[in-house]
Amino acid sequence: MFYRDERLALFIDGSNLYAAAKALGFDIDYKLLRQEFMRRGKLLRAYYYTALLENDEYSPIRPLVDWLQYNGFTMVTKPAKEFTDSMGRRKVKGNMDIELAVDAMEVADRVDHIVLFSGDGDFRPLVEGLQRRGVRVSVVSTIRSQPPMIADELRRQADNFIELEELRDVIGRPPREPRHEGQDEEQDVDA
Repeated sequence: MFYRDERLALFIDGSNLYAAAKALGFDIDYKLLRQEFMRRGKLLRAYYYTALLENDEYSPIRPLVDWLQYNGFTMVTKPAKEFTDSMGRRKVKGNMDIELAVDAMEVADRVDHIVLFSGDGDFRPLVEGLQRRGVRVSVVSTIRSQPPMIADELRRQADNFIELEELRDVIGRPPREPRHEGQDEEQDVDA
């Protein structure tokens, strides 16, 4: 439930939202996403969190990050850490949970409603803390993918759960074919 005069802030866990949309078979149109939540209330800020591979000559997510930055999103990035696992596979790690949690607590006094785009169960204490400060929290993720992309404890803690699949017609576009085999817009990062 949204109220037109309610002050909103969006907190988007980039890799988590990307993975949820991909599991449902669509891409997010961030311009439409922002417009949808501007329609639902007084959108004060839309934050997007992602780790970036700084040493790559071309990061597949760089065009998205640049576009978001120029189109009204507050970008929060940090360098991802690259390592080789015990099986010799190249892995990327870049968890943004702490940055998102700190920012959400800092804006809590200036908003009525926070919309968290993540299914990560680590955010349950954050949601509880925001609620204690009088902020309503909606969580956007999906239970319709296999496996579900939202932790049950996060869904239960939220004031409102928004099924991402139900937003498909409002904020989605069909997935594009990757330019290079196996390349995705958002890196696979630790959730």
